[in-house]
Amino acid sequence: MTTISKEHSDRLYWLGRYTERAFTTLRTIQKLYDKMLDKSKGYADYLKCFGLYDIYGSNEAFINSFLYDGSNANSVAYSLERAYDNGIVLREEISTHSLSFLQLAKDSLAKSELSKNTRLSLLPLEDQLYAFWGCLNEYIYNDEIRNIIYIGKTIERLDLYIRMAYPFDTTQKEYIRLMKNLERAPKGTPYRYNTANYSELVKIMENEEGYKQNSEKVIGCLEHLFEPLEVTV
Repeated sequence: MTTISKEHSDRLYWLGRYTERAFTTLRTIQKLYDKMLDKSKGYADYLKCFGLYDIYGSNEAFINSFLYDGSNANSVAYSLERAYDNGIVLREEISTHSLSFLQLAKDSLAKSELSKNTRLSLLPLEDQLYAFWGCLNEYIYNDEIRNIIYIGKTIERLDLYIRMAYPFDTTQKEYIRLMKNLERAPKGTPYRYNTANYSELVKIMENEEGYKQNSEKVIGCLEHLFEPLEVTV
């Protein structure tokens, strides 16, 4: 049985999700740079993946919003801030060392906004997020704490990869990783999966054809994989 409070379980889960969202969004935008050099509104396909309207009008405006606009719920800045907010409350669980890398990531993002070479200035941020995950493994001794964070991380990555139409083999690797993380969550804990949605997810992800025909169902299964939770954002 869990020894972690419901509130802290939720915060651990969303710490994992928001940190991964910041990381994957950052990497995706970096990949978009080359496309945007050659094409006006080179970000249009990215917006379509998430059903977002183009309210930006230019590559520069898109970059500024999706990197630095804390009021844009899809931005790196927003995700980092939410991850840090949860991390502050979880300082004792994840360690001050781990939290410091989230602070460094926030600082690096703020500095890059002032840089003339945005792409180059973002390089330390990716390394700091890698360091954050490494630090968690070093300083967290409670397996349940680690498992909940990594369940959030893998669900977020799988969700984003599906929305962005990553190749099946890449997506399936993240799915397999998620399955392993889910199996580590004991029964009776807040992040033990809902059996029906879990079974549906497994059925769809068995092969590439099923995945291509039902990718939206996969996202639905991920959204409802657990019993209704009081989301901490």
